[in-house]
Amino acid sequence: MNTRRQTIDKIALDKAIYEKYIIPTQRTRKPCVGTEFELPIVNLSGEAVDFDAVHEVTDEFVKRFSFNRLSRDEDGFIYAAQSSQNDDTLSYDCSYNTLELSFGTEYDINVIDRRFRGYYTYLQEAFGQFGHTLTGMGVNPNHAVNRCEPIHSGRYRMLLHHLKSYEQYGNAIPFHHNPDFGLFSCAAQVQLDVEEKSLPEVFNTFNRMEPLKSILFANSLWGNRSEWLCGRDQFWKNSLHGLNRHNVDMYQVAFTSSDDVLSYIKSMSLYCVERDGHYINFRPTHLEDYFSSDSIEGEYFSDGGYRHIQFAPHIEDLQYLRSFKFEDLTYRGTVEFRSVCTQPVRDLMSVAAFHTGLMEQLPNLTQRLNEDKCLYHKGYNPSELRELLNRREFPTFLNKGEISDLLTDVLDIAAEGLRGRNLGEESYLSPLYERAKTLISPARRMADGLEHGISREAFIRDYAEL
Repeated sequence: MNTRRQTIDKIALDKAIYEKYIIPTQRTRKPCVGTEFELPIVNLSGEAVDFDAVHEVTDEFVKRFSFNRLSRDEDGFIYAAQSSQNDDTLSYDCSYNTLELSFGTEYDINVIDRRFRGYYTYLQEAFGQFGHTLTGMGVNPNHAVNRCEPIHSGRYRMLLHHLKSYEQYGNAIPFHHNPDFGLFSCAAQVQLDVEEKSLPEVFNTFNRMEPLKSILFANSLWGNRSEWLCGRDQFWKNSLHGLNRHNVDMYQVAFTSSDDVLSYIKSMSLYCVERDGHYINFRPTHLEDYFSSDSIEGEYFSDGGYRHIQFAPHIEDLQYLRSFKFEDLTYRGTVEFRSVCTQPVRDLMSVAAFHTGLMEQLPNLTQRLNEDKCLYHKGYNPSELRELLNRREFPTFLNKGEISDLLTDVLDIAAEGLRGRNLGEESYLSPLYERAKTLISPARRMADGLEHGISREAFIRDYAEL
């Protein structure tokens, strides 16, 4: 493997980060939408997902929809397929227990919805022939019986191996004991264009939105008594990804300029690179420390086992930086919104509509949150409020009626932003208005229903309905 050392000083690192993340935002924003939906696959018999069935459904899907850009695992099975006509992609996220549908960038959410309905209807019929279903939950309800096995590829093998190494770090953070969470945790993600001048406001304002988003979108029950409505937050935060808190979760700082954003990115850690076709993982290392080092010690998989290696950092390694922030600046000049659980399938487009509408009315959203006195100015910061609202017990210091009114105001702002696009997309917000009125998220509805005798299987089928 190539171990040649490059000279990488602070100026060179700043320049590389600026070119990768800031320069793409220096153009006029396009009001387009990128979406990704991760969907649990569930064997309705209560047994583990049948991977043979998954592979057969995938092969038939590729033929039916002429997806012609194929990626195969080490056993020859398709784990990603893309259409050359519109860049839509069917893939499997970390394991064959989770199917992901992502869509080429579109201006009109209705266009995405139509294509999603076509794919989903076909997939449900195909999986149904094997006694399986897709469903709309943030945690696969059968995760305990499914095969805990990553896709046989260098990247996914490295990722699970890396996360399992958390025990080497003692009590550095309050680690949970589910390093395989990537094999059963599911999100609905949205990417929207952003301009450099708007970066501080986007991050500051949407960071303050996170507690409210938990009330609307929580859908990942977790814990012995389902005490967490949005357990997904804990998966990343208290895994090895969270050893450096700047790689995960919410922002604990306020941004005033794009330079602040650049500095924050530089405070993140790197944990993997690739050399000669092998993924190498190593102790999460701050970027400045990584790039100022003469060599890094890591390990890689080869011939059935792991081997140790010393290698020299290259500035190109910046491409392997992985952030798991709730609002994440990408190299595409977009902000990716990552904190929302997969929703009941019939409500999935509400995620795209919600973020799109608010981005169109960002100054009005900022003003409404600045005026708020019912959620903020109570002695808690956004991160603390999000964690409290992720739990089943609603905080007693919050007035439910006032929070409901605030949520409705936020939805009205989103609706106004969508009406300005003149595409009728505001209709996708309808289920969120009911949630704002009742303060009942899909996870809270499910937790309450389970306590009153409604079966988990009933919710699996209900949340699968289109």
